[in-house]
Amino acid sequence: MDALSDDGRRGLTLIAFVGSVFSPYYARARRRGSADPEQHCAVNLALYGEGGKRWAMTERGRGDLARGDGYLTIGPSRIQWDGEHLVMQVREVTAPLPSRLEGTITLTPDFLTGYHFDLDGGSRHHWRPLAPSGRIRVEMNHPAMRWEGHAYLDSNRGEEPLEAGFCYWDWSRAPMGDGGTVVLYEARTREEEHRLLSLRFDDRGRAEAMTPPPHQTLPTATVWRAPRGTRADAGSARIRQTLEDTPFYARSLVDMGIHGEQVTAFHESLSLDRFISPVVQWMLPFRMPRRARG
Repeated sequence: MDALSDDGRRGLTLIAFVGSVFSPYYARARRRGSADPEQHCAVNLALYGEGGKRWAMTERGRGDLARGDGYLTIGPSRIQWDGEHLVMQVREVTAPLPSRLEGTITLTPDFLTGYHFDLDGGSRHHWRPLAPSGRIRVEMNHPAMRWEGHAYLDSNRGEEPLEAGFCYWDWSRAPMGDGGTVVLYEARTREEEHRLLSLRFDDRGRAEAMTPPPHQTLPTATVWRAPRGTRADAGSARIRQTLEDTPFYARSLVDMGIHGEQVTAFHESLSLDRFISPVVQWMLPFRMPRRARG
């Protein structure tokens, strides 16, 4: 899930992992043989805006996992669907410098979709845009903040490690002036396939394929120089803010044109070639500590 406040000054991402795709511990277990994804779970919460950035992603094992019809609990954090709202009660600790992230985040989807897309030619990686648009209410006690904005919710599932299927991908979503949402997924697979999804959801949740704008190369992230690219009207894409700058991953806000309309997109780029570097794997535990009861 990603969200941006109505005034554009605050944002967040929240991801719940069962089988954490970026976990160095999960990768190590797979190298030793078969690995149980339920032993590698995490809630990743990142807050952006006034007061700086806060990030938490603590990995936990099966003993800290509970799930059933309409709920998922990982450690002290819980996600519950009540029929109208997705309520996320979060209690996490930031890394590498510890501080509390505690509060309630409530997502009210504008609609729910039943769409399902394969991201690769072998149908091993799957994406579901559950709620391409919705409203979010953020009520954090630590740090103290209250805001509302627009949000997006999706789900990914894979039958193999992400790095086994892909070399690189870009993803972005942009709310449009007519109440619709554009989502762009572009990837290069290990089999040298070029995959592109260019979708526009209307304000009732109906999706249609959209003629993709031309490819635009974006400036690399400032510190780690992670590559970035997107689809946008020629010459229109500009980085408004880099939210995450890591050796293999960048998350950004991008101002861009889509078929003549100026929008602000939530954007992510991911280099799996960089991710599998031994140096990057060695660095990951500093941002992703592990605490497991079983």
